[in-house]
Amino acid sequence: MSRLKTLACNECGVPPLGAGHSLCQGCGIPLVVRTVLDSIAGPKVVVSATGCLEVATTRFPTTAWNVPWMHVAFENSAAVAAGAESAYRALRRRRTLDGDDITFVVFAGDGGTYDIGMQALSGALERGHRFIFCCYDNEAYMNTGVQRSGATPFGASTTTSPSGKVGLGKMQERKDMTAIAVAHHVPYVAQAVASHWDDLSRKAEKAAAANGPAFLNVLSDCPVGWGHEPREFKRILDAAVETRFWPLYEVDHGAFKLTYEPAERVPVERWLDGQKRFKHLLEPENGDLVRHIQRRIDEDWDALVARCS
Repeated sequence: MSRLKTLACNECGVPPLGAGHSLCQGCGIPLVVRTVLDSIAGPKVVVSATGCLEVATTRFPTTAWNVPWMHVAFENSAAVAAGAESAYRALRRRRTLDGDDITFVVFAGDGGTYDIGMQALSGALERGHRFIFCCYDNEAYMNTGVQRSGATPFGASTTTSPSGKVGLGKMQERKDMTAIAVAHHVPYVAQAVASHWDDLSRKAEKAAAANGPAFLNVLSDCPVGWGHEPREFKRILDAAVETRFWPLYEVDHGAFKLTYEPAERVPVERWLDGQKRFKHLLEPENGDLVRHIQRRIDEDWDALVARCS
């Protein structure tokens, strides 16, 4: 982790997110937050939407944060960051503030990004505010009971899209939130994963250097909601990348680039295996659903490769 140590942002050496939080064992969120913040030089202000991160890091009367931090609602984290950034730029223009430039960073789950917070995020991206919006995507509303979200994959079993005699999990395809951000023509958009920390670190650096809005969509596992042992964290996230379910790429000023390409086409069963939310899909009678998922992955991958080339 020497590279991250050289990028540590606090002169006193105190990490932006310290110990003492209550995030679950095996949760990918702390790794996402620490990697992103430790990769950005200079002072930072963090805006946190309601969600797992907010609940688990600020249990009254304690906090795990060592940087200026604001908690806001599910729906308005991007709007609050945009307002703070605008006020800061105005004060800088009036020369009433000096010192190193501040980077504004939003952290929100998929509920506060794909769904409830999408309107405010779209507005902030379209207006061109200089901030980084980082989604820690664990593919459901984990903080409130594992309800399906717009990020929940097709076929996944959740408390509101259960598998059983009546249904076979979520029957809608997940939103492509990364593509939605790209459609706003912002300077930098990237898709990353918690287990590939070096790739995520480099993308966070680029996001901080962008002269305008930047969006990071980071797949982050949830052992409770996904139904796997905490120790399986890295294997399962790596499987998402190796099966091409979750491609690692960036869009820098409109230019698409793959940042990691698996050596071979790995069947999607490797990603589904070991997660209770997908267990029903691996039953012999549901082979058509798995083939549908595989076909969709292959089509999306081929389309992405074409854009990158």
